[in-house]
Amino acid sequence: MSKISGAIHEIHHMDTLSSRDQWVNQIHPLVKFVLTLVYISAVVSFHKYDVAGVAGMAVYPAAVFILADLSFLDSLKRLRLVLPLVCFVGILNPFLDNNVILFQGIPVSAGILSMATLVMKGIFSVLASYLLIATTSVEKLCYAFCLLHIPRAAVTQFLLTYRYITVLLGEVDRITQAYMLRAPQQKGIHFKAWGSLAGLLLLRSMDRANEVYESMLLRGFQGDYQYMRERISFRFWDILYFVFWAAVFILFRLYPIVLLAGAVFQR
Repeated sequence: MSKISGAIHEIHHMDTLSSRDQWVNQIHPLVKFVLTLVYISAVVSFHKYDVAGVAGMAVYPAAVFILADLSFLDSLKRLRLVLPLVCFVGILNPFLDNNVILFQGIPVSAGILSMATLVMKGIFSVLASYLLIATTSVEKLCYAFCLLHIPRAAVTQFLLTYRYITVLLGEVDRITQAYMLRAPQQKGIHFKAWGSLAGLLLLRSMDRANEVYESMLLRGFQGDYQYMRERISFRFWDILYFVFWAAVFILFRLYPIVLLAGAVFQR
């Protein structure tokens, strides 16, 4: 399987995950979207040396992975290109911050603490976004955007871009396969052919875009896409889910729960 075919497969697999009949998948999309924003805001608000506080926020992604029956290892494989970039963001902190501070009575380099905190903030934020996408279909996300009164033109653009990116990737895959069949001994695409292939991809994409748009018009499209056939109503469990996790975020943000729990177990 080529890299492009693998990317198309991953997109379809994420759609399959989001459409499963799991309990977390049935939570109202607006609740999950707002809760993800609250979680990321709480994570990034910790002090740059507060390693224990940020570590306690791992409770949310860990719980959602269990409730949604998602594989943590599979998620790491899908995020293998993003997570290393997040980890490298603070790699220079130990060299830029040479101060020494006491962490639980132990002298530790401030740069090491700030790097660990920054890396955990990035990883937890990426995991929270991944869990939102893995448990919520793009149609439900767009429905949540509409409830937040985001301009419908922007929401429609987001939906169509996501839905038809596989069409563009399919065209790229066909063009590259045709090129490789004509140059079987060549590794990759020669730089002299980049311009012509890019122009061919643009023309083919425009043709496919016209076909898609004409098909949408034949099906009654008038500039506004109906994201959900039926309005999703809030249930008691949706409100309880939001209130519970919001209370957990506030509790872990205001109090060092990890340090308190460690002190209790040491007795």
